[in-house]
Amino acid sequence: MRLPRKPVAVVFDMDGLLFDTESLYEEATLSAATSLGYDMGRPFFRTTVGSHWPVIRGLLLDHYGAAFPAEELRAVARQNFQGLVDSRQFLKSGVLELLDLLDERHLPRAIATTSAHPTVQHHLEVHDLAGRFHHIVAAGDYAQHKPAPDPFLKAAERLGVEPRLCLALEDSHNGVRSAASAGMMTVMVPDLLEPTADITRLCAAVAADLHEVHRLLSDAGDEGR
Repeated sequence: MRLPRKPVAVVFDMDGLLFDTESLYEEATLSAATSLGYDMGRPFFRTTVGSHWPVIRGLLLDHYGAAFPAEELRAVARQNFQGLVDSRQFLKSGVLELLDLLDERHLPRAIATTSAHPTVQHHLEVHDLAGRFHHIVAAGDYAQHKPAPDPFLKAAERLGVEPRLCLALEDSHNGVRSAASAGMMTVMVPDLLEPTADITRLCAAVAADLHEVHRLLSDAGDEGR
């Protein structure tokens, strides 16, 4: 498994890729639904992964009906989630080693996420990563959310690199669609969602974890020496 060309920059998704937060969102949301008297299974929750709130709200109302207290669910889930992130370490395995390799290779990097800037800064600071990314592209920095290409195109613009020369790392289907439509070499690192055949076709590779991404980048760098 090799990348089609040597990347000159890397764009990371955040939730489920750098941080094990998608599983925490899942736990927080299922608990919130139960507290409000609704049964929410994991399969339904996972249809929302990688979407922003207006889309998720629509999915909830379609699934449960127009009377469903979507905003109340969101508020309770946020409270539950905050309790979880305050009590656990949630950095994904392989993040530090991968960032060290990018430092060694002098490869610039950005985050492209649907999360808000304060959330990104919180997660980075908790794990002492605040200075390790050159740019942060978050909600409010682009016109359309994933699966539109806007977040990744904005990241490439800020990095000053052509999208085709960027490696994009994503865990969600919508994220893969976004990065691929931006023209980036896209590697999926599955978290809660496994790749479908259609998603796999959009990817340069599917990596089991960030350690495998490290090996891909190491091989790509060695080819250029």
